[in-house]
Amino acid sequence: MRTTIIRNESMMASYDLVNGWTVVEVDGDLDAHTSPMIREAVIELLEGGHRHFILDLGFVPFMDSMGLGVIVAVTKRIREHEGSLRIASVSGRILRIFDLSGMRESYEIYHSSEEATRSAPSRGGLVHWPHPSSS
Repeated sequence: MRTTIIRNESMMASYDLVNGWTVVEVDGDLDAHTSPMIREAVIELLEGGHRHFILDLGFVPFMDSMGLGVIVAVTKRIREHEGSLRIASVSGRILRIFDLSGMRESYEIYHSSEEATRSAPSRGGLVHWPHPSSS
């Protein structure tokens, strides 16, 4: 059952539990205005015992550097709780932000939440966190 965790005029976010994952679906821009809300919602879920997350960005039409920054911030918090994070449903535009920032190699990125939840969580959900290895 999907539970709404953020609802305001500029964005909505909800989560569902699938195969051991907390799938957080964001609907709206991930920017300077909305990023703090996402950060707080994920922290609240962590405090509630959730550890393994999928961040579904399928309904995110725009993400700026603050949006990427909040993903990095929640990644650190998730790792502090020995959790894992996968990113799902990323548009080409959003994927380009991950590429330009050099962060694409740091995350497991899936075409869909369904694909991301096929395997149950295990340690190491962040491929090369905190930095990709330099080869």
